[in-house]
Amino acid sequence: QVQLAESGGGSVQAGGSLRLSCADSGFTYTVYCMAWFRQAPGKERERVARIGSDGGKRYAESVQGRFTISRDNAKNTLYLQMNTLKPEDTGIYYCAAVRGYCAVDAAGFTFWGQGTQVTVSS
Repeated sequence: QVQLAESGGGSVQAGGSLRLSCADSGFTYTVYCMAWFRQAPGKERERVARIGSDGGKRYAESVQGRFTISRDNAKNTLYLQMNTLKPEDTGIYYCAAVRGYCAVDAAGFTFWGQGTQVTVSS
């Protein structure tokens, strides 16, 4: 059974850092695209970072230069290092996976974790 489980969320002040982790049940990273999405209250779920099966990384413009996505194949874990956090980064963060092509929208991803809350105060 495919499972994704996020951890590492919390409350921080603006300018602080958090590292999110997503443990999976054994995706083959050379086959799957892995991504981090976030959803703020009243807003659609948006993709903030992704790492393709070829290792290629893409970031939303709003987090470029502040967030870093990475994966540890040996530990079957996906990470999101978030630095210089801003109040607008507040939301529920989800990890997601899809076989093959990295979809831009949430609808294009097949597997999802339960989410972890990130709150950034000013």
